[in-house]
Amino acid sequence: MVRLKELYKSKIVPELTKEFSYKNPMAVPQMKKVVISMGVGRATQDKKFLELAKKDLMMITGQMPLVCKAKKSVSNFKVREGVETGLKVTVRGVRMYEFMDRLVSLAIPRVRDFRGLNSDSFDGRGNYSMGLAEQSVFPEINPAKIEFQQGMNVTFVTTAKTDEEARKLLQLFGMPFKGLTAVNQE
Repeated sequence: MVRLKELYKSKIVPELTKEFSYKNPMAVPQMKKVVISMGVGRATQDKKFLELAKKDLMMITGQMPLVCKAKKSVSNFKVREGVETGLKVTVRGVRMYEFMDRLVSLAIPRVRDFRGLNSDSFDGRGNYSMGLAEQSVFPEINPAKIEFQQGMNVTFVTTAKTDEEARKLLQLFGMPFKGLTAVNQE
């Protein structure tokens, strides 16, 4: 079984039940999915950038990314409607827990000058978004073979009703929020 899923069942559910006084174990917030997206603006000039980003995102998530097209034409960015400008992957289930484990234990500690995640990036409905400046923080990516640095956005979608519940859930999963004390994991 995946480490974080086991951690959720054994430690996180009882902790959240105790803190928020849930009467039913099914009311305890849980992770629904994680969406990883990349905006590849350079792809408007050269399709090679989109292919390289697609390969990197596939190595990071273990799934084939969905290519996103521009919805509107924007002349300032030299983007026409229908041009491929981004990628996204939605991971659920076992892959979601594996991705979260690699993100929390391997990728985030490798970020330069890291001082904690912003704890204000919740959307009011229990979902959290964060950004990474480069894909090379993931161990699957060989830094010597990177032709260009590409950032990505990561959104954690939870069943939590409030930001406070979602913050506590993610903190118990090991997310290092700025200004909050870290929760010890085994």
